[in-house]
Amino acid sequence: MSSENLQTKWGQFISLIIVFFFWGFVGSANDILIPVFKKVFTLSQVQSQLVAWAFYVAYFVGSIIFFLISLKVDVLQKFGYKKTLSAGLLLSAVGSFLFVPAATMESFPFFLTALFTVGLGFSIQQIVANPLAIKMGSPNTGAHRLTLAGGVNSFGTTIGAILLGIALFGMGDNKNTSLSLEDIKLPFIILGIAFIVVAIFMNFSKIENPAKIEKTIITESTDKFRILDYPQLYLGMLAIFIYVGTEVTIISNLPALLHTAEFGRILEDAISPFIALYWGSLMIGRWNGGVNVFNTSNLVNTALKFIVPALAFGVIIGANVFAGHDVSSFYIYPIWILLFIAVSFVGGKNAGKTLMLFGISGLLMMIAGLVCTDTEIAKFFFISGGLFLSIMWPSIFDLAIAGLGKNTGKASSFLIMMILGGGVIPLIQGSICDIDLTSPNGIFGISWTHFSYIVPLLGFAYLGFYGFYCPKILKRQGINHIESEGGGH
Repeated sequence: MSSENLQTKWGQFISLIIVFFFWGFVGSANDILIPVFKKVFTLSQVQSQLVAWAFYVAYFVGSIIFFLISLKVDVLQKFGYKKTLSAGLLLSAVGSFLFVPAATMESFPFFLTALFTVGLGFSIQQIVANPLAIKMGSPNTGAHRLTLAGGVNSFGTTIGAILLGIALFGMGDNKNTSLSLEDIKLPFIILGIAFIVVAIFMNFSKIENPAKIEKTIITESTDKFRILDYPQLYLGMLAIFIYVGTEVTIISNLPALLHTAEFGRILEDAISPFIALYWGSLMIGRWNGGVNVFNTSNLVNTALKFIVPALAFGVIIGANVFAGHDVSSFYIYPIWILLFIAVSFVGGKNAGKTLMLFGISGLLMMIAGLVCTDTEIAKFFFISGGLFLSIMWPSIFDLAIAGLGKNTGKASSFLIMMILGGGVIPLIQGSICDIDLTSPNGIFGISWTHFSYIVPLLGFAYLGFYGFYCPKILKRQGINHIESEGGGH
């Protein structure tokens, strides 16, 4: 049977996507920890952003370490996908358990070390799980499997903040507004145990090691790979850096924005619904993009483009209602969802066009959030950035690796390293927020924390530019058609 006719190994794939759920769950939980740590440790805004820095820098460091080790020994070939993935899960378990002594010692640097360790484990999991998902069936449907995995990842980000918020503050009218680091211990003990259980399950599962098949592959060329020979790649590396940084900085600094006087001084125990709505916006976008996975008629496909986002929005509302949160103010948000759907129809499956249109749309949302005088509406403009970021990841990847042929694998590893942006760009925005401490009068009639959203505005501008300019580069190389599947990081 040819590889093109292979059926997706759904039993193995479903067990794999649990890992994608973990990535999302922990990523959004960080956004609850940021305001908690800021208050408990009396941190400035830029200091609180070290939470994101520690987590995302670990991806970069982990990728570098893995790359250097691979120069000596092919880890995946020697140990196999399952054992390597299990090792990454166990490393993340160690990081989760480190939260216990960190809370006991009340040490912010120890907490950062714990998050860094969890992130190191995630970097190994990312390196293994993405190609493994692609290989679990026909190469022609590999992107579809990543789309579904991205949807599960987004579901994890949506409920992660809500569940950790319940663990720390309780539910409904029984909320605990006092903060205690002791309350952090139990959720991360449970998370560490879950990592170990999944690692054991993975190690003894029936997931096959593609490495056994790939041993016969021989590299036919020893030509040196030079990044500067491929403008689509080095510009794409910057795009990934900015994309992840923009995605993280919008939400990492949102608690500080909502805590300002102009946005109602919303406290830490009331932040999780907004975090869930932001990450849920990425879920809405990715589920919408996932509709393209199914082989349906144009009429059914069009209907699903409206039905699926509505269901995803229902999940966000339902999870918040379950947690006892008042989300009546969220009922206006479908306006932004409909705008997103309209733009997605115009973009179609063309990666460059999609990236350009969503970059411009995100830029306009940030401008609207900055100039809108009604802060009850302005915050939704900023949160809607999640919608327009949601399906950029595959578009950037499609463009960045186009035409690289045998160097695609090397290029992909460099692109993964650029997840580092998630640790750097929030620090830049956080430093702007802290100007409020010395200049409380703000700028242009708004606080510096409000003005700090100029950072994601510039990020969207570059992403739109890359979507516009990269196809021109590819056209000069004789590459005229690039498609994008609706997946996501």
